[in-house]
Amino acid sequence: MTTADSDLTALFLETSRKLLFEQHWPRIKTCVASLTTDQIWWRPNEASNSIGNLLLHLNGNVGQWIVSTFNKDEDKRNRPAEFAAKEGGSATELLDRLGATLDQAAAVLDRLTPAELLANYEVQGYHTNGVYVVYHVVEHFGMHYGQIAYITKLLSAKDLGFYKELNKTGRA
Repeated sequence: MTTADSDLTALFLETSRKLLFEQHWPRIKTCVASLTTDQIWWRPNEASNSIGNLLLHLNGNVGQWIVSTFNKDEDKRNRPAEFAAKEGGSATELLDRLGATLDQAAAVLDRLTPAELLANYEVQGYHTNGVYVVYHVVEHFGMHYGQIAYITKLLSAKDLGFYKELNKTGRA
């Protein structure tokens, strides 16, 4: 392994941690903390998910893709149950559950090696590699964070203020 390989691995993992743990996760917590339990489980229609479903789904996704895959644990995820739930916890309970899984994922990301990122894995029946596993989780988490932010704005009719530093000039 070259120094460049090591530097690229470190940069990839640092960027992944920053997006997951410093951007998406704090914003999800802000959104969810501002809502009632009824709002968390509200669905606009049966074809759509509630924030509660999305939190259960993110918990399952991070646990399956990062924690189980890299720790070589048995995959016990029940993905259909994440979307079928109509209730299943308060904001605190849902955030605590996802937070615990994210803590496990952070420990995995802190120890991943270039060899693990280059290795092949099977997740959800997909044949992939470690880079894809991490990239998938970061992208997937970001997509559902956006949905949670949108639903929160819809229910609260308030700007969440996540980009207020851009309001004057469009630049930070």
